[in-house]
Order: sequence, then structure tokens, then C-alpha cells
Amino acid sequence: MSSAVFITCAVTGSGDSVRKNANVPVTPEQIAAAALEAHSAGAAIVHVHVRDPASGAPSRDPALFREVCERIRGGNDEVIINLTGGMGGDLLLGPDDAPLDYGRGTDFVGPRERIAHIVELLPEIASLDCGSLNFDEALYGTTPRYLRYMAQEYRRTGVRPELEVFELGHIELARQLIAEGLIEAPALFQLCLGIKYGAPATTEAMQAMRDALPPGVHWSAFGVGRMQMPMVAQAVLLGGNVRVGLEDNLYLEKGVPATNAQLVERAVAIVQLLGARVQSAADARQRLGLAPKGPPQPAG
Repeated sequence: MSSAVFITCAVTGSGDSVRKNANVPVTPEQIAAAALEAHSAGAAIVHVHVRDPASGAPSRDPALFREVCERIRGGNDEVIINLTGGMGGDLLLGPDDAPLDYGRGTDFVGPRERIAHIVELLPEIASLDCGSLNFDEALYGTTPRYLRYMAQEYRRTGVRPELEVFELGHIELARQLIAEGLIEAPALFQLCLGIKYGAPATTEAMQAMRDALPPGVHWSAFGVGRMQMPMVAQAVLLGGNVRVGLEDNLYLEKGVPATNAQLVERAVAIVQLLGARVQSAADARQRLGLAPKGPPQPAG
């Protein structure tokens, strides 16, 4: 069991959630405010996507990421920022007789473009999705070559990769990247549970994934939907850290929309009831070996 736990809050994500919960932040101002509220509630790390301010659709616009980072840093420079590196891998195939006539919602770009905002803004952490996966009828696609390029860029720029793994095969690919020296030890893993057609949000799945991790790594886990809080408890009991937030779950209970801060508060309560200590951002920064970051430098 964990004696000290850091909490990550994934504040907005890229899903079709804006119309389901009015508390999902959309604009850079709203996303940064939600991140700061989550930090005040007990989150050491905030995981950030951005959205088109007019439509709420997911975006990869570096200018939006920059504004969010500047607003967070301006509000509290202790917060650890974790930017998504997972956008730009979505494929929706066309009809059976023309599958390469990609459907609406496809957003597929090369590795350089996927992490352009990360190389520009240099957050403490950025996610690295370690494999392809079916997301319902959509595909998330990446390749070992893409991942090697992205990992090399993270290492070159001093950004700590968070290795997101959605099933056991992803852990094997992550282990290969570590073996090749592309990921510095101790690696940081995020076990992603409950995504449709990925690993289920169960005790057995989390334990199997934990047991497959290399020795000595840092790891965190999350479950989606109603399994968010049960997976918080399970991660603590199995020795990990936790993630909550509106990216993964929209409700405090059935029919009751949540805010990011409320989800963090509930996670804090669970961690403490289990007898563990919630780590501050300063504690988590020291534990993970993260250097302090100033405001993003002007684009040049």
C-alpha cells in the first residue's frame, strides 16, 4: 500500500463531454481556472488538453496551450503541468468498400506535429501513449517509430514522459523504449483503465498491469465513469498514485454533475481514509525529480 500519494487531475480531456456537463472547461481561461481550483483541492499535477473556445471541440493549437500554461503559471507556479502528447492519432475509417475514405473526426498527423506544443512550451511532464487501441469504432494509432521520435524529443528538451498504457501490450512497448535508453529511469507510468476495448477497470486488471511494470518505477492509475473512485482506492492499496478529473468522469454520483475540484476533494478523502498522505506539488516535484519551471518563453 502507498504511504504517500500524489493526485493528478485531468481537467477537460478531448471527449464529447461539454454538452453533458456544463462544468467541463472549454476556454483557456476556464481550463486554467479549473486547474488552479484542482490544485487548491489537493492535486499536485494537472493534465491538460485544450479545446476550440467557440465549439468546444478538441484542439492541438499551440497558442491555446500557451495561454493555458501562462494562466496557470501566473496563478500558482507550484502546480506541475502535464500536457497531453496524445492528440493527432485519431482514425475513423470510411465505409467497408472504401475504408481509407476517412470519416469525420479523423485527426491523424506525424509525431513532430503531435508534440509541437510540448517542444515549444516545455512543461514538466507530457503524456506518451504507448501503443495503438480501438476506442469504440474509432482507432487511436501510433507506431514504435513515432514513439521513439517523441521520446527522444522529450529527453532532448527535458520533459518527463508519462507513459500512458491502456493494456498489457503497451507496457511491453514501453519497456522496450526504456531498454533502448529513450526513457530515463525511474519511468513514470499511467495505467488507464475502463476505456472501451482497453483494460477493464477491475482489481485484476490493475494488479496484472502493475505486476508487468519494470521494477522501481513511479505509477499512477485511473478508472473512467463510475469506476473512477473505486480505482482511486485500488491504486492506493496496490502501491500507486491516482488520477481523477472531468476528462475521465463527469459525475459525483448518478445525475449529479461534478467539478474538477469536487473530484479531487473526494480522492483526497479516499486516500486519507486509507491511511495515506496526500503529497503536495512540492513533494511530488521532489519525488519525481522535476526541476521548477518558469513561465513559457515567448514564441520565436
